[in-house]
Amino acid sequence: MSDKPSLSSSHLVLIPSYNTGSLLINTVSEALQQWSPVWVLIDGSDDGSEAQLKSLQAQNPDSLRVIVRIENKGKGATVLEGVSTAAEQGYTHVLTMDADYQHPASFIKKFMQASMDKLEAMVLGEPEFDDSAPMIRVKGRQISNWWANLETMGWGIHDSLFGMRIYPIADLIAVMHSTRWARRFDFEPEMAVRMAWRGVPVINMLTPVRYIPKEEGGVSQFKYGRDNILLTGMHIRLFLGFLLRLVK
Repeated sequence: MSDKPSLSSSHLVLIPSYNTGSLLINTVSEALQQWSPVWVLIDGSDDGSEAQLKSLQAQNPDSLRVIVRIENKGKGATVLEGVSTAAEQGYTHVLTMDADYQHPASFIKKFMQASMDKLEAMVLGEPEFDDSAPMIRVKGRQISNWWANLETMGWGIHDSLFGMRIYPIADLIAVMHSTRWARRFDFEPEMAVRMAWRGVPVINMLTPVRYIPKEEGGVSQFKYGRDNILLTGMHIRLFLGFLLRLVK
């Protein structure tokens, strides 16, 4: 008797990946143990990491789908492509998680159940950090969270940056098409704010997060200067949008 998860027709796991290295196979393998289907979107990787998935895909032909983009377009653009395809195939909800083994696959079912209990809501992971978390990252997200709550008048976003979350697909696509932004590292915080503006309820879920050290294969695409400038510009735009909403 197979102990593989049954194939869901409404909820799927989507894992965008860019040069994730050896950790990609761990992330995808553990996700497959918890849920089906799992889609992996390779966003222009040039490290050959997608090659690791060939054997796993052969073992899970109905559960694992790998989509390879030749050119790197950014996380938000990649997720939009994936959910647009998912919507065409009848899926209604997507759980996104990072490919670098930071997010616990063991929490997938918990997230999915919360979503099924309240289909209109987005489920946002709220990270529980351990000692491996760089303090500069922890402090930086506190600033982003403060801005997100100001821009949504306390809608209830506990963490605006955490990448493990569930979106109702129709709402996500509508919000993504309403802006030309949110295509790269700004995807998560901008979507949290704009989904709140749309009136999508929030479910926050405490979720452990681990930072894998470099000597164990840990990778990070976060660039402190570049991405902090991007986030600052994003919050300026969102705050101005917030002010415009107040005067309408």
